[in-house]
Amino acid sequence: MGALIQSMLSGTFVSVEIFFLTLIFSIPLAVFFCAARMSKFFPLQKFAQFFLLLIRGTPLMLQLICVYFIPGLLWGFSFDRFVAAIIAMSVNYAAYFAEIYRGGLEGVPQGQREAAKVLGYTKAQTFCHVIIPQVIKRIMPAMGNEVITLVKDTALVTVIGVVELLHVAKSASNRVFSTVPLFVAGAFYLIMNGVVSFVFACIEKKLSYYK
Repeated sequence: MGALIQSMLSGTFVSVEIFFLTLIFSIPLAVFFCAARMSKFFPLQKFAQFFLLLIRGTPLMLQLICVYFIPGLLWGFSFDRFVAAIIAMSVNYAAYFAEIYRGGLEGVPQGQREAAKVLGYTKAQTFCHVIIPQVIKRIMPAMGNEVITLVKDTALVTVIGVVELLHVAKSASNRVFSTVPLFVAGAFYLIMNGVVSFVFACIEKKLSYYK
């Protein structure tokens, strides 16, 4: 049992690494996608709209397979399994985050911008001091839901052979002919999502003064 827990802790470390790297890359990438989607340049706006539909409309598992195998088929090289997992997951979650950002921005009443203009705020000051605080408050619940989903979606990288928590649990389950390792893995995911939920609850509480 001790060896099982040790191997699952090792798999958990890989899952946590994938989780944080995906967040680090997807959150700023989503800003670019959102800006393109809201651009007044029609071709860019339509291209971004199609790209976001493509990413959000196809399974993440398929995207993982494409990122890992297609470069080898087309150009004769392939990404490392772990790198391919980070690329696919970052682009996938950036697409979802971009739509959350867009919804937050479009949800701020136009009157807020007009009031800031009357008060003599520049566009940059209005965006930083009036718009962004309200957007952050609005998008937190949706962001929390997506981040919780991300914790669970780290299990999908096993499709390209990345040895993470669920991969370790499935291997152990097959080896000892028991479902106990899978339930232990479920407990690990529950703990991780509990931490994520707690963090977002604290953030929402800190931002409650924007009501």
